[in-house]
Parts: sequence; C-alpha cells; structure tokens
Amino acid sequence: MFNDTTLAFIGGGTMAEAMIRGLLEKKLLPPQAITASGPRPARGQHLTKQYGIHWTEDNTECARGKDVVILAVKPQVLPHALPELRGAVAPEIMVLSIVAGTRIQTIAQGLAHDAIVRVMPNTPARLAQGISVWMPTPSVTPAQRDQARAILQALGEEVEVDNEDYLDMATALSGTGPAYVFLFMEAMVDAGVHMGFSRRIAERLVEQTVLGAAAFAKQSPRHLAELRNMVTSPGGTSAEALYQLEKGGLRTVMSRAIWAAYKKSKYLGGLTES
Repeated sequence: MFNDTTLAFIGGGTMAEAMIRGLLEKKLLPPQAITASGPRPARGQHLTKQYGIHWTEDNTECARGKDVVILAVKPQVLPHALPELRGAVAPEIMVLSIVAGTRIQTIAQGLAHDAIVRVMPNTPARLAQGISVWMPTPSVTPAQRDQARAILQALGEEVEVDNEDYLDMATALSGTGPAYVFLFMEAMVDAGVHMGFSRRIAERLVEQTVLGAAAFAKQSPRHLAELRNMVTSPGGTSAEALYQLEKGGLRTVMSRAIWAAYKKSKYLGGLTES
C-alpha cells in the first residue's frame, strides 16, 4: 500500500507528530520517506532527533515530488501556505487536510487541485486512541482511499462519510468532545476535593472511573440508558445525584454547547453568520 511512497507534512505540530509516530510505530513508512516543514528550527530538531524524519522550513520544498501531502497547519496559517504550495503539488497526488474548519472547496481553489481528503481528528490521536471523521473527493482513487484510511487508523479509529456537513458535526461532537469530558472530569475532581479527598487521589479516582466507564460502554451492546440504570438503585446515591444533574439541565446545556460548536465550525468554514 505504501511501497516507495513519500509523504509530506505541511506543519509539524502536535497532531502532525501524532500521525508521524503512528505511521512509524505501525511500520507503514520508514522515517526517510517522511518530510515535515514549519517555521521553527527547534521543532524541526525535535522531530528529526525523535523520529529520524527529514525537516525543512520551506513548504514548497517539502511538498514537491511527494506522493501524499498532509496539511497540518493552523487555520490562520493556511491562507499563507496555500499560495506557496500551488504548483508544487502534482495533480495526481492526494492532499489530506486536518485543518479545522477549512472546507474542501477552499483547499481545492487555493491549490488548484482536486484529489483532496478532509479529516476531523481529535486529540486522543496522540495516544492512538482518537477517532477521525473523513471525506474524500471523487478524484481520490480507491488506492488513495486505502492509504488515507491506513494513515488515520494509525491515530485510532476512523469513520468515512459522504457529506461534508458531517465534518462540521464531527468537529462539534468528537473534535471538540475531549474538552467537554475534561471539564466534566475537572468538576468531579473539584467535588472530590470539596468532600475531603486530596486532589491527587480525587484525580486518580475520576480518571479511572471515566476510563473504565468508557471502556464498559464501548464493549457493551446495551443502550447507554440501560448502563446508567444498572448503577442506579431506587432511592440510592446515584438516583439522587442524577436527579440533581437533570434538575440542573445537564442534557440541555450539553446539547446547546455542541450545537454552538457546530454553528461556529460552519461559520469558520464561511457558510453561516456567527
């Protein structure tokens, strides 16, 4: 699948590093087949020392002649990067973008290029525990789709969709999702400290509780409501706590937060007014 394939990362940030690490750990590519670019020499020194890949501060040099180009820059940097790359990306190669909120049309016009895969990953990808939602354009060949899928599986799980609107939905639900979980965990830890636990013990209890509950939910065929009922005895502590959460409007607040993130994603993509 990746025989003699060369790959360019335009941008060498944390998500690019997670992808590089995953590709190398799964032995999909050798280090010498990967080149990354960015403006910070210190970042380049870290990536070359840690992974043995090539580094350049020139985006055009990074992309030219490569078989796959991954756009991994911040959204505000992309308008400067696309003109640099225009003409350096061969028509037949696949461009994979993990740039948040940037639609396929923007990339296609900026590069004058058709074979594009847009991806919405999330931060657990750093531990190969993420989930990526992705969509290829019709110009992406079946072989390139297989490559894209393999690249994303190096980050965890992946879901292919056929409508770009799902990318904005995924941005709000799974892309931003870790922030919701971290806030909920932080609130649980604070409550534990308020009751009298040390913060260290409270953090340990909460971290393992969330990890175990997520693993239990993933392997169980039961609906989440059934799992919740399993630990909710009539008149018990769980019932009392859940009553207060429902009374406080937890479901409504979560729904509003995710909807707001969805609208913001569409706004950043230029589709709606903020």
